[in-house]
Amino acid sequence: MQKRAVSFILALSLALSLAGCASAGPEPAPAPITGSGSFEFSDSGQESRPFNPADSGDGPGPVTDPDGSSSDRPPDGGAPISSSGASSVSQSSSSQPSSVSSQPSSSSSQSQPESQEETPVKQVKPADEVRAVWLSYLDLGPMLTGRTKAQFTASIRAAFGRIADLGLNTVYAQVRPFGDALYPSSYFPQSYLFTGQEGPVGAAPYDALEIMVEEAHSLGLSIEAWLNPYRIRATGTLGTKAIHSTNPANDFMDSGSDAVTEYDRGLFYNPGSAEARELIVNGVREIVNNYDVDGIHFDDYFYPPSADASFDRGTYNRSGTQKGLAEWRREQVNILVKQVYNAVGSGRVFGISPAGNNQNNRNMLYCDVNFWLANPGYVDYICPQVYFGFNNATCPYSDTVRLFNNMISAGGVKLYVGLAAYKIGDSQQGNEWTANPTMMQRQVEFARTQSRYGGFALYRYDSIMGGSSMVSQEMSNLQSIL
Repeated sequence: MQKRAVSFILALSLALSLAGCASAGPEPAPAPITGSGSFEFSDSGQESRPFNPADSGDGPGPVTDPDGSSSDRPPDGGAPISSSGASSVSQSSSSQPSSVSSQPSSSSSQSQPESQEETPVKQVKPADEVRAVWLSYLDLGPMLTGRTKAQFTASIRAAFGRIADLGLNTVYAQVRPFGDALYPSSYFPQSYLFTGQEGPVGAAPYDALEIMVEEAHSLGLSIEAWLNPYRIRATGTLGTKAIHSTNPANDFMDSGSDAVTEYDRGLFYNPGSAEARELIVNGVREIVNNYDVDGIHFDDYFYPPSADASFDRGTYNRSGTQKGLAEWRREQVNILVKQVYNAVGSGRVFGISPAGNNQNNRNMLYCDVNFWLANPGYVDYICPQVYFGFNNATCPYSDTVRLFNNMISAGGVKLYVGLAAYKIGDSQQGNEWTANPTMMQRQVEFARTQSRYGGFALYRYDSIMGGSSMVSQEMSNLQSIL
């Protein structure tokens, strides 16, 4: 009897340990691409998002929330553990607390054997499944910089044709990567992608968004405008590209407004500023009123990862809030998300692609995914970047997908799963990504078993169009179930 009790306790402990990632979610993987760090202005074709310690196995040590609450990060970079509950927007009385749990600890996810987890093969009609690809500014740059309207049109037509040929049906096109615009905007300056230098507000050699909408729809593809709402210059990149004198960020800084914050050699619209939110929401209205886009798409760039109290100290102090800084920050992001949802209106969708590690969303980027998925009127879909293998030691793919699926309680909200096509064949990612060219296929098959599943998205276009035989085999195997 005593032995059975001990065995039960050991088994229960193991189960709780393995469930750690499922309750906390994976972390902000590079929302597209290998490596770590922030997005940078680059022509190298390499784009990275906030660091992805769950992949690298060498994440930071303990971290502390700016409001003073302590959170721990295991040695393998798993999700931080926070004792604070989820925040809520001031207009709402309901709130959904995040579930919090410790994470399994391991020195590396790459030593794990390949998963043998089987999922039933399920065919899904194209009309019932979003099959998306992210078209990053890095993909668009070579088509835009120094190119004429005719040249860009021909290039994007060919790109969309290849996307359609793969059996995909949706494009997330990054039309505002750095507080700029790939279209003539009344609010944002001309993107540097056209000429290599940021241009005036309202300028553009041609309307790249209009062209993309026309070409996508001509091939039966849906297209959503992918926006980075807050980022003007990524952390560590301020000075690498000049800010045009007509950029509204200059006006805010010259007037002494707190709408723009310079932090860690980056420049950001301040989520706590009503002026900044008004600008961002006006930019969304401009797109949905003037272009036949099928939706608006945000990724995981909210607050800079682990921004300390200096980022928005003045705004926070002047707010008069009694909330801790972390909770107040999540509330500011919630307010914007609600305003953008309302601006998008009916007939289109608004979705967000947060980091896969939901504790990092909550405690480092200050976006309250739990709240959005528990309350109507915030998002139409969530597309977490589940850039992990089945055997990831910190955040196994299956557990992470289940987590996000089970977080959804608001009616009508769909789960799309963001997949790391950029890892295909990369030996640095471990055996799972090189031994068998069926990762994308198996991950889609598993996601289809979830009750709120509505589709998947591949990061990114250049990664699925690569010339390696491994990529070709992966895409062929994925096509076999589309």
